[in-house]
Amino acid sequence: MSPTHDSHTAQDRWQEQLFSGETSAALAGVRVLDLSRLVAGNMTSMQLGDFGADVVKVEPTPAGDPLRAWQSEGVSSFWKVYGRNKRSLALDFRREGAVALLRELITSADVLIENFRPGTLEKMGLAPETLLAATPSLIVLRVSGFGQSGPYSSRPGFGTVVEGMSGFADRNGEAGGGPLLPPLALADMIAGIYGAFSTVMALRVRDQTGQGQVIDLSLLEPIISTLGPEALDFALTGMAKPRVGNGSNTSSPRNVYRTADGEYIAISGSMQSMAERLFRLMQREDLLEDPRYATNAARVAHRQQVDEIVGEWVGRFEREELVALFEREHITASPIYDIAAIAEDSHFIERGVYVRVPDEELGSVPMHAPVPRLSATPGAISRPAPALGADSRAVLADYGLPAERIDSVMRDGIVGGPHP
Repeated sequence: MSPTHDSHTAQDRWQEQLFSGETSAALAGVRVLDLSRLVAGNMTSMQLGDFGADVVKVEPTPAGDPLRAWQSEGVSSFWKVYGRNKRSLALDFRREGAVALLRELITSADVLIENFRPGTLEKMGLAPETLLAATPSLIVLRVSGFGQSGPYSSRPGFGTVVEGMSGFADRNGEAGGGPLLPPLALADMIAGIYGAFSTVMALRVRDQTGQGQVIDLSLLEPIISTLGPEALDFALTGMAKPRVGNGSNTSSPRNVYRTADGEYIAISGSMQSMAERLFRLMQREDLLEDPRYATNAARVAHRQQVDEIVGEWVGRFEREELVALFEREHITASPIYDIAAIAEDSHFIERGVYVRVPDEELGSVPMHAPVPRLSATPGAISRPAPALGADSRAVLADYGLPAERIDSVMRDGIVGGPHP
């Protein structure tokens, strides 16, 4: 399907908003110092930066944020995406005066993000109570694997560990098979969304009362919040839920089925009306009269048989033929896409789900557009991910340091970056 004139117009407006750099952004004027490393903190600060916050990444020299080392074909692809809309201040924490300089900068910030192991900030002389005493309006977002308290608080908290302990990996995987970790930094990404949300809540309170606060954000608790009523279901049944692969413990039919051309399609019958539409399309109205399949609860109890019936029917059709049938009958189903298919799909193109951002190294790079879409104060991509220390001098000047002091800390190697 070719794009209509209206869709082109909507896409053009979206692209104009994305790169306009307008000051109507929701978080314009908010200053964020991000000391975090790797994914969760960067996910948080990227979202804040997408909506106008001035995000300064405080990176250790000489390597910078370890996210820069996550590469594809020698390109720091993760950094190019999650470092966007940020400025880089390179700081050598090993040098005397570095922490004192950081403490000085914090007094002019609205938000501080850190993900050191609990207790590290205190050892640096930057305990939150000390920072809040000097700057009562400051918001301190503390990201850690297991939280700032509890028996596991001192453990290193990478997402893999949390995905294993949260119950996610135990739920994920094929029936009869072993647990399966996600192929992406899922716990970190979920925590990053919570991090941005909690920061905005704290900013609203600060604007009302003048008081900042400390946010204790673990990687563990956000991913647990996405797993549904696990604790309640266990209390009711006394059993952990079994792994069901692409199936579901709560609805049927719900699975991925192979089509005649070797492609795959996902079908969800999570509402009774959807299951009924599917069975009628299959010309299997008899299933609606069969007590094994007539209700959702019955279908879940006979999930394997349902999948065999639906899978056999799906296997008679090529994928695009099925997609057209499902769209005609308003059945909730979709093809299984890889990134190559996404790049060619008209909906993704017309919506501008992925956009190209100017890049000094590669000319331009594709990445996801800011989400969600606000009608009055939309997100924007105003700057590409910076080189390490690229903005050190400008950041120090914006935070009120005189030129002589800036020259001094850069000459002494406390701060890295290009010299004039």
